[in-house]
Amino acid sequence: MTGMVFVVTAPSGTGKTTLLKQLLALEPRLKFSISYTTRPPRRGEVPGRDYFFVSPREFQRLKDEGALVEWVEQFGYAYGTSRPWVEETLASGADVLFDIETRGARALKRAFPQGTFIFILPPDLAQLELRLKLRGGLSPAEFDRRLRQGRQELREVHWYDFVVVNDDLNTALEQLRAVVKAARCRTSHLWPELKTRFPV
Repeated sequence: MTGMVFVVTAPSGTGKTTLLKQLLALEPRLKFSISYTTRPPRRGEVPGRDYFFVSPREFQRLKDEGALVEWVEQFGYAYGTSRPWVEETLASGADVLFDIETRGARALKRAFPQGTFIFILPPDLAQLELRLKLRGGLSPAEFDRRLRQGRQELREVHWYDFVVVNDDLNTALEQLRAVVKAARCRTSHLWPELKTRFPV
């Protein structure tokens, strides 16, 4: 059976990374989509596990060859998803989990309209700002940019299939996992292969 596409978006500081790491540990059928990026690796990041780190020239080549199913420029760097990797992973029967911002999510919606699109929210804007401050290590300009982008992303919530509010981590994780389990039971996903068992 062909795998499914799950796309998760959240403003910076919402706790998305923690949620997705726990979800991946609980759902082994989910494979995390590893993006290409032109930014340099951060401390602790491993090429091929966190990102495929490439030069701007190599990234442009991938774009020109149609090897990216989506791509965006963000904070001065380019990010994109490998089309062949996604297609091969889905064909193997695994589900692909994307952690992606709204522009990339819209491109994925066009490429995979049958996918499941989930937006993770903080309890409110004040909490979003507080969580960004508590993260530390952000310059005032970077803090303002991330908060501004978070506000812009919130305007896109209306077209996502599901919303999960990360007020309590365990509750949010339970809801996120419930969305994955429910999506896997969609008639449009299961019936094409099941109907041969029920000749009526």
